[in-house]
Amino acid sequence: MNILFVANRFPYPPFRGDKLKIYNLTRRLAKNHNLYLVTFYEKRDELNYLKEIAPFFKEIELVYLPQWKSVLNCVPALLSSKPLQLAYFNSSKMRRLVNWAVEHYSIDVVHTQHLRMSQYTSHLKIPKILDLPDAFSLYFKRRSETERPLINRLIDRIEIKRLAKAEQIIKEYDKVLVCSIEDKKFLEKLHHVSNIDILLNGVDLETFDVKDGHDYAIENTLLFTGNMDYAPNVDAVIYFVKDLWPSILKQNPSVRLVIAGQRPVDDILRLQNDQIEITGFVPDISDLYRKSTVLIAPLRFGAGTQNKVLEAMAMGVPVVCTNIGFAGLQIESGDGVIMAKDSTDFINQVNQLLANSALRQQVGQKGLNIAHQRFSWDSITDQLSYYIKEIN
Repeated sequence: MNILFVANRFPYPPFRGDKLKIYNLTRRLAKNHNLYLVTFYEKRDELNYLKEIAPFFKEIELVYLPQWKSVLNCVPALLSSKPLQLAYFNSSKMRRLVNWAVEHYSIDVVHTQHLRMSQYTSHLKIPKILDLPDAFSLYFKRRSETERPLINRLIDRIEIKRLAKAEQIIKEYDKVLVCSIEDKKFLEKLHHVSNIDILLNGVDLETFDVKDGHDYAIENTLLFTGNMDYAPNVDAVIYFVKDLWPSILKQNPSVRLVIAGQRPVDDILRLQNDQIEITGFVPDISDLYRKSTVLIAPLRFGAGTQNKVLEAMAMGVPVVCTNIGFAGLQIESGDGVIMAKDSTDFINQVNQLLANSALRQQVGQKGLNIAHQRFSWDSITDQLSYYIKEIN
């Protein structure tokens, strides 16, 4: 089958959710299908990675969209009804290229990544899938409810209304995929649709391989991972350090906090001290999981599921998280991940894990088993293959 992937970002290196998903799905689907890719690239040096993804695709078509141009795209959108998230990725060249690729390569099915790219494929008269990382409208609803500057919250409220309207485009697709039951129910209720199914986020069990088992004797290192210019991550870390960290530190004077991820913004860099380490980009993040006691995920807004949580589960590391993304895991609290009900509960759960190696092992091993049973990219790719056959 000839399958066209239409992606909003060049899918390598796979260090962020949207890149990671396309990379892992296509490297497996390529064994049984002819794959084609049309995508944007933001920086010229991304072209150096073409050799990394070329084996998965029969042809790769690229559109250069530098950040400055994306920002300019948003200026006229401020006075229109178009969401900034779509305006940012607006390109007449991409529109022409998608139409050309569908015809030229005799495409059977189109896989569109993200609501951002739906503006290029919703009109196509062939079987098509829209793969959403999360419900954008839910993400912005939660973000608008957090403590942020007034101007940011006002923009978010405007964007929520625009996104809710733009999301109605999901009705034009044969199949819409989200990674959590929470996002599925939200979109079904908001848009009165029945074409939504679940495609879980996955974890690369080759990269995140615990090998001889996690060392549960490590008792003094909390870890937070993620792209550190991503708003939910920045908010989560600042909230944790300001509101939760002092109480944890008081009960555990020797505990360290490691904040790992590329492109840390200034507000994050300023947090570094003798007990808080900001690593920046880490080539092999799995090594940090091996050296950690507990992964913390204190997100206050967002949607979908969190890659950091899946990676920790695959490494046997116990996790304490908020409710953001937890429902999408479809597990009970304690099955690798403990969901804290509020700030006080978050502090207590972290303290209990720091104090009890047997509890860390019990929680961590449950997560490890679930990661292998449910979240391998092989099984998720099989599920996508089923959906492709279902609509073809």
